[in-house]
Amino acid sequence: MTLTRRKFLNTTAVAGAAGIGLSAMGKLVSRALAGPDPVTLKTARIEAKLMDVGRTRDVLTYGEAGMPPVLRMKKGEPFAARLINGIDDPTTIHWHGIRVPNKMDGVPFLVQPYVYTGDHFDYQFTPPDAGTFWYHPHCNTLEQMGHGLTGVIVVENPNDPQFDAEKVINLRDWRLGDDGQFIDQFRPRDAARAGTYGTVRTANWLDQPQFDAPAGGLVRLRAAITDVTRVYAFRVEGAEAAVIALDGNPVPQRFAPDALQLGPGQRLDLAIRMPDDEGAIVSLRDVRGTKPKILATLRAVGKSLKRDVRDLAPLEANPVAEVDAASAQHISLALSATAENVPADGICGSLGYSFWAINKVPWPGDTPDPTAPLADLKIGRSYVIDMENLTPQSHPIHLHGMSFKVLSSSTRPVQPLVSDTYLIQPDEKVQLGFVADNPGDWLLHCHVIEHQKSGMTSYIRVT
Repeated sequence: MTLTRRKFLNTTAVAGAAGIGLSAMGKLVSRALAGPDPVTLKTARIEAKLMDVGRTRDVLTYGEAGMPPVLRMKKGEPFAARLINGIDDPTTIHWHGIRVPNKMDGVPFLVQPYVYTGDHFDYQFTPPDAGTFWYHPHCNTLEQMGHGLTGVIVVENPNDPQFDAEKVINLRDWRLGDDGQFIDQFRPRDAARAGTYGTVRTANWLDQPQFDAPAGGLVRLRAAITDVTRVYAFRVEGAEAAVIALDGNPVPQRFAPDALQLGPGQRLDLAIRMPDDEGAIVSLRDVRGTKPKILATLRAVGKSLKRDVRDLAPLEANPVAEVDAASAQHISLALSATAENVPADGICGSLGYSFWAINKVPWPGDTPDPTAPLADLKIGRSYVIDMENLTPQSHPIHLHGMSFKVLSSSTRPVQPLVSDTYLIQPDEKVQLGFVADNPGDWLLHCHVIEHQKSGMTSYIRVT
C-alpha cells in the first residue's frame, strides 16, 4: 500500500463519514507506514541427524530445528527480516547476490556492528532482481557457515514462465568424524591450497534426497552451493536439461550442464523435462574429481504431461545497468599467494595465517580498521576489472552490492553472463565489467572461506 497525503486525507474523510474514530485511523496509518512484517531469523545451536551413526551436536541454524528456511521474496517488493542472535558468538547476515543498500550488507565493521548474543538487527530492503540467491553470516564465517548457517533465497518474478514443479537444493559439506561429531574446520596445509574439504556431502542436509516430479513435466531446479570449499561440476542424467540462469541472472543462451563448473557462492537454475514413464529417475550429479557423487534425484510420477522444453519462454532480464566497456576505467586485480605466510591477527574469525593476497596485499582480518580500499569508484561510472589468477588454484571471486558482466577470458569462450561471483581458473585472465551504481564500501573476496580468511579479500568504495 502506498499512502500519499491526498490518499490519507481522502481516507480520513471517508472514515469520518462512516463513523470510524481517529484512534482506529491512526492504527491503519501506522500499519501502512511500517512496511512488511519481518521474518524472524533466530540463530540456534541444535542437534541434527547428518550421518547414520547418531545426531551431530553443535549444528547451527536459523529457527528451532533442521535446515535454515528457504526465504521467498518478490522482485520489487519490500522485504524485512529480524536477526536475533541466540548463539554464544557474534553474527550478522549477508544477502549473497542481492543488490541491497550498503548498510544492509551484513559485513561487520565495514558496514554494520556485531549482533551479540541476545541482541537483534533489523534488515529491510527491496530486492531489485529475481532469481536464486542465498544468505549466510559474514562473521566467524568458517565455523558458523561450516556448522550450518547457510540458507537459500528465491526471489520470485510474476512474469517468469510457468513450470510444473520447483525444487530448491542447498548443497553443502560437513566436517564430521566417524562418530558424527564435528572435527577441525580447516587444516593449514589445505587452506594454503584448494581448501579443506568436508567429509560428509549433503543436499538439503540429506544424503541423495529424492523428490517427486510430474512425469513429462517441466521442473525448475534451483541449486545453491553454500559450501565453504567445494567446487562442483554439474551433470544431469536421465532427462533433457538446460541451464536457464546462473547466479540469479538468465543466461544469454541456454546450454546443457555438461560438467559445468561452479564454486562456493554460485547458484544454478535448471529446466528439466521429466521422463514420460512413471518411476523413471533423473539424477543431478557432481562429476568433478575421481569420486562422482549423486547429489539428488527426481522421480517421475503420474501420467505424462507431455511438455516440451522448447516451449519454455525466456526468463525476464534483471534491471542491471549496462556497462560501457569503451569508456570504462580499468582496475587491475592480481590473485596470488602471499610471501608472508606468518600468523595474522583478526577479531572475527581469522584463521591465524596469511596465505593469500589481492594485489600483493593480504587482508588483515575483520578488524575495525581495515586496509584502504582496492579502488575508489565514482557513482554511475563504468569499470572493468582486469583479473588475473597467478595461483594454481581456482577461486570463486564474489563482489558485494553490484552485478558484473563477463566480457572476456584468456582461456575459453565465455557468454556475456551477468553475475556476482566468477570462478576464475589457474592462470586465467578475465574481464568483468560493471556500473558502480550502488554507493558504499563493498567487499571483493574469494568465497573459498579459508582463502578469504587468510588474505584473499579486499573492498572497493563507491561514492
